[in-house]
Amino acid sequence: MKAFSYSSQKAICNTLLLVLVFCLSLNLGAQITSYQYRQVPGNKIAEFLKRETTYWSKVAEKAVKDKKMTFWALLEKIGGYDLPNSSNYLFINTFPNIDSAADIWSQVEKIAGVKMDQMETNSFTTVTSHFFLHADGWAQDAKAVPEKDFNYVEMVYHNTNYPDSLISLEKKYWAPFIQKAMDDNQTPQMGWGNAVVLAPQGDNIKFNTVSYDLYKTLQDALMPKWDPKTVFPEEGLSKINGIELNRRGIAIYRVVKVVSAN
Repeated sequence: MKAFSYSSQKAICNTLLLVLVFCLSLNLGAQITSYQYRQVPGNKIAEFLKRETTYWSKVAEKAVKDKKMTFWALLEKIGGYDLPNSSNYLFINTFPNIDSAADIWSQVEKIAGVKMDQMETNSFTTVTSHFFLHADGWAQDAKAVPEKDFNYVEMVYHNTNYPDSLISLEKKYWAPFIQKAMDDNQTPQMGWGNAVVLAPQGDNIKFNTVSYDLYKTLQDALMPKWDPKTVFPEEGLSKINGIELNRRGIAIYRVVKVVSAN
């Protein structure tokens, strides 16, 4: 369903003040992205996908049109571990003004054209975690057509004591490298982005920045083939690896549905 569900609005409000504090350190006009991880039982997946792609995508389209939202996406995890106790879907929503986000859900029945009991998905799914992030860095293949080429996303989770430094290093070294590699057909990767986690944070949270690699096929996402003549930015990679605390976490998702202002 949506990033701000009716059942979770109270909990989100408790997090909002912390989010805003972090936003002030960035800039007051910065967009905030919500990552909501959802566990959907196997026997409910078909109904879940129907309701989200049929009804809630309409709500997202209206929000984008009204400039209350700039991006809405539903992603389906490919594979995983401890499957009964982990999420299998991920919602990514981006808001130009987080304080106006609640307005999006005020007339959802009218927008979707059905009653809430026909469109809601909270009653048979579980939110396993909910994060707020600030995107900082983007590159895509100059030849990419997102509607055709952005089909799979590899989410890479980084942990460091210096998240701002890690983001800066990736923007300095990795962003220009991957841009050129994509444009020169040295990699099947079609897009790359970066984001820093605003909240929650703490010792029990195993990542504080996220990068995402976009591919056309699952084969490319699982086993991307690089041109053997590719020259990697070794100095930059050494600096990046030097401030990461442990091995990166990786998950691959299939893009189910996207609504975007772009």
